[in-house]
This record gives sequence, C-alpha cells and structure tokens, in this order.
Amino acid sequence: MSSVTLIGDIGGTHLRLALADPTREQPLLQDSVRVYQVIDFPNLAEAIQTHLQTLDTKANSGLIAIAAHVRGDQVKLTNQPWAFSIDSTRRSLQFDSLRIVNDFAAQAASLALLDSEDVHRIGAPAPGPATGERSLAVLGPGTGLGVSAAFLNGRQGFVLETEGGHMDFAPGNEEEAEILKRLAQRYGRVSYERLICGRGLVNIYSALSEIAGQTGEPPSPEDITRCADQGDLICHHTLEVFAAVLGAVAGDVALCFGAWDGVYLAGGIIEPLLSLIEKGPCRHRFEFKGRFSVALQRVPLLAMRHPCPGLLGAAALASGTIRIHRAGDARVCKQGPA
Repeated sequence: MSSVTLIGDIGGTHLRLALADPTREQPLLQDSVRVYQVIDFPNLAEAIQTHLQTLDTKANSGLIAIAAHVRGDQVKLTNQPWAFSIDSTRRSLQFDSLRIVNDFAAQAASLALLDSEDVHRIGAPAPGPATGERSLAVLGPGTGLGVSAAFLNGRQGFVLETEGGHMDFAPGNEEEAEILKRLAQRYGRVSYERLICGRGLVNIYSALSEIAGQTGEPPSPEDITRCADQGDLICHHTLEVFAAVLGAVAGDVALCFGAWDGVYLAGGIIEPLLSLIEKGPCRHRFEFKGRFSVALQRVPLLAMRHPCPGLLGAAALASGTIRIHRAGDARVCKQGPA
C-alpha cells in the first residue's frame, strides 16, 4: 500500500480521513474512509497517525483539504483552534510530501468524479453531460460557508481556492435589510457566512425574534430545524430566510465565476433542509438577478448527495487529473530541495 496517498477533509467540526490510489480511475478507496471529531485530537499529526494505525497501513505522502485560508507554511483552522506548520507535520509523520489545500477547492475538484446519483436537481434545468468543457461552482454551509469554482474538460481541469463566503451580505428585501441592521450592530461588517452556516441559522433566528419583539436565549441550529418541523413559526421562517439567502448567494456565485454549467450546493446543512430548499424560495432567489435573470434560469442548481465529496475531491487532486490554479505555490512541503 506504499503507493497510496493519505487524504483528508477537515471542517470546523468533522475530520474525515481516507486513502487514495492515484493510479485508479476512481482514486478514493471507499473502505478506508473514517470520520472523526476535530476536538478529539490535539493536532493533525496525531489524527493521521491514529487513522493509519486503525487501517494498519502506511503512507508516504498526504493531501489534506482544510477549512482555512492556506498561505505559506503556517495553517490555522478558521473555526477551530488547530494551528500547525505543514513542514513540521510532514516531518512528524515521516512523509515525503504533505500538501494542504482549501477544503472547498477539494469540494470543487469532486465535481469531476461525481456520478448522476450523487446529485439532486433543484428546479429546472437538468445538468448537461459530464463531458467536454464545463464551468461550475460549488458553495456550502456547514460550520462556515465555503465557495469555490471548477473549470473542467471531462475529468480533467483546475479549481480555484476562494474565500467567497466572506463576501458582503446584500439584503434582497426589507425584512433582510432589518436582519442586516441587527447583525451589523453585533458584528460591524456582515458577510454571507454570518447567515449561511450553522451559526447563521441562530443569527437569523435572533434577528427575527428581535423584529417580532421576542426575547430569550436563542436555540441551537438543531433545535431550530426540529422546532420548525413541530410548527414553531419563527423557526420555520428562519429556515425560509436561510433558503432564500442561500439561493441569492448561489446566484451571485454563478455570476462571479461564469458558472453557466451548474452551481452545486454542498455542506452538512443541505441534506436535512433539502425539502424546504427545493420547495421554498431558494431557486427563485437564485434566478432573481435583474438583467441576468433569463441567463440564470438556464443554469442548473444541484445539491451534492455524495457522503464525502471533500475526500472525493482530495483524491482527484492527489491523482493529478485536477489541479489548483494558482502561482507561487508554497504549500507543498517536500523532503529535501524542491
């Protein structure tokens, strides 16, 4: 198994590790996938060592997708206290190379390997064939809000690392303007990530409660979705606002990247809210783009249903069929001279 690459997908909450065989058409080795909690490990090296011991195998290289803005050797998770040196971690693991990439660059890379059963269409139209040149984008709420884009020709191409989740939130109606006003009093600047993530559900709920003149400790994201199912009006409206703003930012992302062949929704929040996203205002707000509304009506909007698209994308990046488009890459740490 020395030819395999240790791959990982690290978000603000979950840590997914697996092995990839870059020589295979489907490089992700499904039986090697394990899911851990980030808080259960003091650092990345110990998590990887535990995983390799669990599988009773070895690896000489690694590629880890991580929820962070990765520049240079020092890495810090955006929504967790983990911070580490790439080269020190590589040496601790005795790897020949260790590559760290943004987690949503890996999500975008996964689009090259997704099968039709891995996606769910939201409204019209249906996606085109996975052949030829395609311009795509992916965004997803979880602990934070990730955004990336992919430019593919079949199963080859490149992806972009971005921090698009931190774009300024633009309200689309008077109620959203009132939400922005209240969140601005709390945070100063309000990005889309302040609304479209797990904590964002709580922010929306708190703002709607203030508008309604209600006070009290806000519920957790899980409580909001549960109470919405039980008929709580503010909780249900919180999910409606969430779906509307999600659609709006997805449409903005399509315009920003020219993702005319499809925008994909990923992240742990999408699946439990899929029914509301599909039936609610999400698709309308996706298309509601003034002079470009007709253009957006032709763009597929899809929910990713693969259980671990970040790992799938990390495997694609490890295989070399998909690359990250950037200059001056200092994030691949190798033993000896580069």
